[in-house]
Amino acid sequence: MLTATAVSLVITVLDWSNAFRGALISLVMLIPLLLVAGLRVQPRPFPAYPQPTQPLSTTALPADLPAPVARYYQTIIGDEVPVVETAVITGRGTLRFMGITFPARLRFTHDAGQGYRHYIEATIFGLPLLKVNERYLDGQARMQLPVGIIENEPKIDMAANLGLWGESIWLPSIYVTDSRVRWEAIDESSARLIVPFAADKDTFTVYFDPETGLIASMEAMRYKEAASTEKILWQLTPLAWDTYQGNLIPSRSAVTWADEGTPWLVIELDDVAYNVDVQDYIRAEGP
Repeated sequence: MLTATAVSLVITVLDWSNAFRGALISLVMLIPLLLVAGLRVQPRPFPAYPQPTQPLSTTALPADLPAPVARYYQTIIGDEVPVVETAVITGRGTLRFMGITFPARLRFTHDAGQGYRHYIEATIFGLPLLKVNERYLDGQARMQLPVGIIENEPKIDMAANLGLWGESIWLPSIYVTDSRVRWEAIDESSARLIVPFAADKDTFTVYFDPETGLIASMEAMRYKEAASTEKILWQLTPLAWDTYQGNLIPSRSAVTWADEGTPWLVIELDDVAYNVDVQDYIRAEGP
């Protein structure tokens, strides 16, 4: 394709009567090629969070967990569970926006079990093209997107709360150290995770790999947009696992809406920092 475009440009130089038309055709042919090339360039990771992981105290793993849940924690942590109060998760991956899959880099900042801030850049040629600043703090979501700002929307607040608890798979001890969270048995390879939402609660179904004991997927019914009339199945699927700061967590994950059928977001971790100071950072903007 590039050879054909080059030949076209040479021909236009030799035949000046058609130069303008030929140059225009060549440009039209080059633009899609440049876009494809630009979408193949991965961005550099964000710099590591300036404060390293701070010492983590531990508490005993509860003895009354459903069998697949107990096996999961024995596999990733053991009998002593670290108490995580904050987390900064830095990574890269891909993000689908308006039908186009962009390379992306991201940073998720968590006040464990309370709120988060997301900063995401969709890139081309490794450079930021679209930026997302969104947060869920004090029970309210605010999404600063390329298409505008969304806030003061109860369905988005509810969706953001599920996002908070779904992303807590990267700080998994919160599922057993937060007294507001509880597990219910379903069968030998799945369990129900019940999490708080304002004065109410919400629910995930968590499936465990029978061979490894690790989480195979987490699913919840979630509103997709502020104007949604029905909830849609939302799925978080770990694709690979690795150890960060002594915790075995998903190193690569996919996020899928059931009505889309394929992941709209794939995340690969670069760095995780626990129990760092995020008091001001979680309310800031940018990386």
